[in-house]
Formats: sequence, C-alpha cells, structure tokens
Amino acid sequence: MADQNEIHTALGDVAARTLANATKTVPMLPAITPRWLVHLLQWVPVEAGIYRVNRVKDGTSVAVDCSGLDERILPQTFVDYEEWGREYRLSAVNTVVDVHTRVSDLYSSPHNQIREQLRLTIEIVKERQESELINNKEYGLLSHVVPSQKVQPRTGAPTPDDLDELLTKVWKEPGFFLAHPLAIAAFGRECTRRGVPPPTISLFGSQFLTWRGIPLIPSDKLAVENGKTNILLLRTGEARQGVVGLFQPKLPGEQSMGLSVRFMGINHKAIASYLVSLYCSLAALTPDAIAALENVEVGKYHVYS
Repeated sequence: MADQNEIHTALGDVAARTLANATKTVPMLPAITPRWLVHLLQWVPVEAGIYRVNRVKDGTSVAVDCSGLDERILPQTFVDYEEWGREYRLSAVNTVVDVHTRVSDLYSSPHNQIREQLRLTIEIVKERQESELINNKEYGLLSHVVPSQKVQPRTGAPTPDDLDELLTKVWKEPGFFLAHPLAIAAFGRECTRRGVPPPTISLFGSQFLTWRGIPLIPSDKLAVENGKTNILLLRTGEARQGVVGLFQPKLPGEQSMGLSVRFMGINHKAIASYLVSLYCSLAALTPDAIAALENVEVGKYHVYS
C-alpha cells in the first residue's frame, strides 16, 4: 500500500508547471559596466578617419604692449605654428555575430535571438572601447601622460595631498579624476583616517565621491597589477584644449555614435552573419590636459581606535 503522505488530493506543483510558462529575462551579462568615461568625454566627429592636432610653437615669443598715454610704437609680432601637427587615426573594434537561422526562427519568443545576440555583443564591444581609450599604446589616456605630468604617491596609498598634487598639474578647468574602484576606496580610507570624508555629487543619477569639487569616476579598465594602479586627472573638450574622443559619423548601418551593425548574408549552412564595428580614438590637445598619479597602492588599511 502506498504511503499515506504520497496520496495527492489536488494537482501538485511539479505537474502543474508543465502547463505554465516561466517569465524569462533577457540574458544578463556581469561584465557590463556603466562606462562613465565615454559619457564624460566630448566627442568630435572626424572626416576620413583622421584628426590632426595643430599647436603653437612658443606662445612666449609673441610680443604685446600695455600702452600708456604716450604715442609709443606698438610691437609687431605673429604666432608661429608647428609645421605638421600630430595626426590621430580612428581605431576599429570589430567582430562578426553568427546566428543559425533555425535558432532565430524557432526560438525567438519571447525574446528575439538575433536582437539579444547583437545587444550582448555590442555591450562587449563598448567595454573593449573603454579599455582601448585608457590603455591603447597609440592613443590611450595613459600613453598621453608626459613625464612632467606624472606624480608619485608620498606614502603609497592615495592621499588628499597626492590628489592636490595632481590638481597642480591640471589646474586649468580640471574635469574629473578617473580611477579603479579599489583606488577610490583606498582614497576614501585615507580621507577617513585624516577626518576629512570626501563629499559626494550626483551625476547621471548616481553618487560619486569628490575631492576639491572634482568627481572621482570609477573604471575597472585601469589595471591593478601587484596591488598598484594609476589615478588620472583630465580636462576635457576642444574649447578647453583638453582631451576629446573621436568617432566616425554617418556609418552604414549606424546604431549609435561610431557604432554600426551590417548584415553580411546567410551562408550555405544557413548561418546568418552580422558585422559589428566601432570606430573611435582619443586625443589630448595639450600636454597639461592630463596627469597621472602612478604606483598607487590599493591594499593599505588602518586600525582605528
């Protein structure tokens, strides 16, 4: 005889679920970050994928006069340019998304398989874009820091004094600090130790720590190696002679700034292919547009009594 506890008097959960539809989310990707750097840069459209930065040779050689009441002869002068400025060429981040037509035809409800494959791929491409904007050896932010704009921390950990030193390097309308979240946490600990907790500011609906009114923007694309990283300070925009992002406008299949998706066709194995391309670069218009606090230790903690 069956156990009395196994006799059902109503439909059970397991059997009932065979007739029920689960509510399904779109695919979640933990690698997606806010990518604040892309939002904070001024982006400049370029023609033919080339952007040339022209600079003045020596502004101190320009003669001017503060006239008095006499009729003195005014100085004659001109501003000389560099003969050939540095040119930046757009870099491409490309990939091809393959989706079998059988999969997209049969399994696209409630979520379209092609749309989700492209959405996730575009997110990964944009994550790579932010990494290149920081680390690319040709045009990344780190490659633009000249020796005179590099600062070393006094105690290893990032202190208020160190960030003040950065502000002396980019004192003309500084825009924001850029740092790994671990570096921002380390700076917060140093501020707490000194009894000067940094205030916060709201940007894009999120809260950011600030120092001297300048926000500390987190990015996990600034590498942490052997417990050390860099903190950057930037001035942005063409009008401020700062850092600007570069992109190619009016691309075929343009989805967003510098990003295009193009259908490449279906092969003899019934696989549809889509080309995802993102064209971008970055330029620092003057050497004092960016500075770096190098060799920042992120693992220093304190015992509070």
